[in-house]
Amino acid sequence: MTARPRIVASLAEAQAQLGRIVLGKPQQVRLALACMLARGHLLLEDVPGVGKTTLAHALARTLGLQYQRVQFTSDLLPADLIGVSVFVRDAGEFRFHRGPVFAQVVLADEINRAPPKTQSALLEAMAEGQVTHDGTTHALPSPFFVIATQNPLEQIGTHALPESQLDRFTMRLSLGYPDPAFERVLYLGGASAPELPPVMDGSQVLALQEAATQVYASPALVDYVLALVQATRSHDGFAAGLSPRAGLALLACARAWALLAQRNMVLPEDVQAVFTAVAAHRLLPAGAGGHAAVAGELAALQAGVAIP
Repeated sequence: MTARPRIVASLAEAQAQLGRIVLGKPQQVRLALACMLARGHLLLEDVPGVGKTTLAHALARTLGLQYQRVQFTSDLLPADLIGVSVFVRDAGEFRFHRGPVFAQVVLADEINRAPPKTQSALLEAMAEGQVTHDGTTHALPSPFFVIATQNPLEQIGTHALPESQLDRFTMRLSLGYPDPAFERVLYLGGASAPELPPVMDGSQVLALQEAATQVYASPALVDYVLALVQATRSHDGFAAGLSPRAGLALLACARAWALLAQRNMVLPEDVQAVFTAVAAHRLLPAGAGGHAAVAGELAALQAGVAIP
C-alpha cells in the first residue's frame, strides 16, 4: 500500500474515533471532516450543551493538531484574539506576543456573544490565513481551521454575525439533541475519553487537503454545481442567490466528501450530501421564516435540478 492510500484510510479511523465521542451524529462528524479537508471553516449553531465544544476538541486531538479555545464574551477585544506588542526594555523595542488565533484549530466559543468589532477580527485570519498587527503581517499555522460555535439569536446577549463573516464559514452545522438511546450511554459515562490518541498529524492533514483538490470532477458534474448555484439566484424563496465563492466552496466540499468515501471522482450524491450545510447560512428567505424555511426551500430546489 502506498503512502497516500494509508493516509486516506486513516480518515475512516478518525471518523470511528470521533463517533465514539460525539454519539449518534455520524453525518455531522463526516461533514465537519469534509469541511476541514476542503480547507474551510465551520460554524456550529445550536443551543448550549449538545456537544459543540466536545466535537471541536475531539476533532483537534484526533487529527493531532494544535488546539486553542477562545471564549467570546461581551468584553473580548481584538487584541485578546490576535495578540499584542510588548515593549522589551533590555532590547529597546516592541515585540509581538501572539494571541490564541495562532493555532492550527481555533475554537471561537459562543462567537456571537462578542461585539461585532471582535467578531470581525477573525475575518482576515479566516480569509487570508494571516493577521496584521501594527502594519506587520504574521502568517498563521498550516493547516488553519476555525470552528466557531453560535447560540440561537433569541438568547440573551447575542449579536448577529455580519453577512461577510457568515460567508467565510464554509459550512454551518447543527448537532441537535441526541437520540435517547445515545443520551443514556452518555449518562452512563460511555462517551468519556479525555485522552484521545491522534490518528494522524499536521503533515498528513495537509496531504489529505491536497488530495481532496485532486479528486476528479467531470464537466457534467461542474455543470450540475453551476445549475444548483444559478437556481438559487432565480428562486422566489431567497432574497439573493449564492455567490461564485459559495459555488467553489460547494465543489471543494463535494470533493472532500468523495475523498472520505475513498473515491477519486465526485458523484452528484456527494454534492447533494454537502449542499445544505454549505448553502443554507448564505441565503436569506425572501419572506417570513428562518433557517428551517431556507432548508425547506433548498430541498425543493435541489429536487428540481436535473442530475447529470
